[in-house]
Formats: sequence, structure tokens, C-alpha cells
Amino acid sequence: MTTHVLDTVLGGPAVGMRIELYVREATSEGCADGRWLSLRSVTTNDDGRIDGPLLSGDDFKPGCYRLVFDVDGYFRARGTPLPTPPFLGKVPLDFGIADGQSHYHVPLLVSPWSYSTYRGS
Repeated sequence: MTTHVLDTVLGGPAVGMRIELYVREATSEGCADGRWLSLRSVTTNDDGRIDGPLLSGDDFKPGCYRLVFDVDGYFRARGTPLPTPPFLGKVPLDFGIADGQSHYHVPLLVSPWSYSTYRGS
């Protein structure tokens, strides 16, 4: 699993954005009501990506995952004027991995006022 972040205000990569990865603890209900367990925390590089996959090998398995992007922290660090509280703070993206053999790329396109994502290649 990989990710990257594009700053749509800047029109380029979001350098230095903090991202946290969680997995939902499976219960008898699947992942509908389990706890979120922290797996790792990373920061985007000069290309808006992280240095290597978020999950790979034996760690990459079907389940419910959450990426939390620190949008507020990123734009404040860039000196972007934001209201208090900001419109977007931390942006959580919840998604499922059904096939542990496929590649999952989860990018974020973001501004202080909006975001979008998709399953990339």
C-alpha cells in the first residue's frame, strides 16, 4: 500500500505532511466496531510521497484501514492563513483492502477547504 499527497493550492507535492496509518481490530462483526490500532506514522518527502510502502509483505493483508492526514498542520507550517478552528484539521480516510495480492495506492488531493481521494494505480 502506498500514498502521496498533492497540494492543490500550490499545484504540486505536499512536502512534510504527517500521515498516520491505523488498522481496525477485527471482531465477530468484521471491522464494523473494532478498535483502531496505530501501525505507523510517516511524513511526506519532497515528492509528496513517503519513502517506501506503508504496508508490504506479510503486513499487507485484507482488512479495514484508516489514513489520517494532518492537513491543518501542513498548511499552518507553510504559513497559509487559516481560521480558528480550521475548516479541515486532520482528514481521516477509511478504506478496505479486500485482496492482499493487489496494489493499493491511496492518494490525497488537498487544499485548506477541500480534499478528494481515489484508488490509484
